[in-house]
Amino acid sequence: MTRLSQVTDQHGHVLLAALMLILMLALLSLSLLHIVGQDAPGISAMREQTQAQHLAEGAVDLIVSWFHEPSAAPELLAGSLMKRQDAGDGPSFFDAAGRSQFMGTGERPDVLLDASSDSDAWILNGSTGGFTGALSDIGRLDRLKIYAPAQPGLLGTVEVTASTKGRRPLASTIKVQLGALNIPPIRAAIQTGQGLGTIGAAASKMLAHWGDVRVMGDLLVNDMHDLIVKSDGASVTGQSYETLRIREDRWVDYWIGGSVALLSPSGSESAGVPANVHMHQQPTTGVRLDHWDYDLLKKTAQRHGIYYRLDREGRLHHLGSAESDPGLSSADALASSAVGRSHGLVFIDTIDGEAPRADNLGTLILDTEYIEALLVVQGHVMLKPSGAGRTLPVLSPAPEATSSLSSRIPVTLSGIHLNGLLYAAGAITLERETRMYGALITAGTVATGSSAPLLEVWYNPDFGKGFFRGLPVVYRAPGTWQVKY
Repeated sequence: MTRLSQVTDQHGHVLLAALMLILMLALLSLSLLHIVGQDAPGISAMREQTQAQHLAEGAVDLIVSWFHEPSAAPELLAGSLMKRQDAGDGPSFFDAAGRSQFMGTGERPDVLLDASSDSDAWILNGSTGGFTGALSDIGRLDRLKIYAPAQPGLLGTVEVTASTKGRRPLASTIKVQLGALNIPPIRAAIQTGQGLGTIGAAASKMLAHWGDVRVMGDLLVNDMHDLIVKSDGASVTGQSYETLRIREDRWVDYWIGGSVALLSPSGSESAGVPANVHMHQQPTTGVRLDHWDYDLLKKTAQRHGIYYRLDREGRLHHLGSAESDPGLSSADALASSAVGRSHGLVFIDTIDGEAPRADNLGTLILDTEYIEALLVVQGHVMLKPSGAGRTLPVLSPAPEATSSLSSRIPVTLSGIHLNGLLYAAGAITLERETRMYGALITAGTVATGSSAPLLEVWYNPDFGKGFFRGLPVVYRAPGTWQVKY
């Protein structure tokens, strides 16, 4: 009987302890619910503030993209974002003394858009280049300012305010300094440091659309009909000259240091040299080739692009790779899987990593189907694309009498193998038919293989303004990001 009482007492103590624990947990839960209920507005406000900050950050990135592609910016803003100075070698954001084109203040900015104005609200949030898409579902741009930089050498200050949507909208303002790379424009479709074509061997098989041809030496063609005639009435299409009865274009001029020679005249010389072919430009007035400085481009690629060193077998090695590194083939390193997948600036150095000389130039073989890049090769290049290329939607240049973006004609180019720039410190050898959109520059010449394939270049007019897809011409200066609430 005594043992049964002891067991019952023990069970009672356990039950009492369990009840006490349940009561304590219930009180704690009620307290937590009360605290959560009290803090819910604060948590919601923090979430709204974070969203507003992300919206402002997205707005800054959008504005930077407008500098790279003014055609994508709201049309009323595009003119303010283009390079408006002349530093001696083409359009620039800076004058000869290095001063930015933006000179306003926070109180009187160069660019001011405020959504309290209906017209500005439409530019910021309603136009095709404005704050549209997924972000517009949760917020809007309230204000944009662009004015002088806080530090010499920078491009300008961008200040944006964005707010969330909802019953309790919150706003966030971000201010950041922008820097700009000093990359010279490319102002011709084809440029060679020597002549094109060789007497006794082969005529030039290079044809340009939409831009000039600059040849330091002589230009050898089969007959006069191989020269492109400049005509304001020429069709603006993506058709190859091989399919056209008359070779004409609205924007092509030839600037030749020497003269035009005919390999097989067949009486075509009687037609005379077209008026857009300017011969004997050397020594005066001179054929000036666009020059991308070796040291400047090398440093820019190491910071903002991709750097490789080329070995004697034509393989590519990353910066700092070991001597035993087998390297990459050009196809593995440079092939682009789709249109829009740009490698940006790719700098391929000489064999010894020193400035190019006759004895330190390797040969890069480009044998993949499609490459999208600004390809700067400190060596020789062999072009032998392996496929049919890709189709690109592009815009033609504006008519020579205007710079209006709306005057540029949408064109579809097919069979493009290289989209961007090909710059070679050595010679370029053409082994297979190649079509490219952008520009080609060589310090040497372009030689053709035994089959005499054709190279056609459609000039990218954005290059003439110093805008290069895949290269951060304008960027957020490090350490200048400020968040204001």
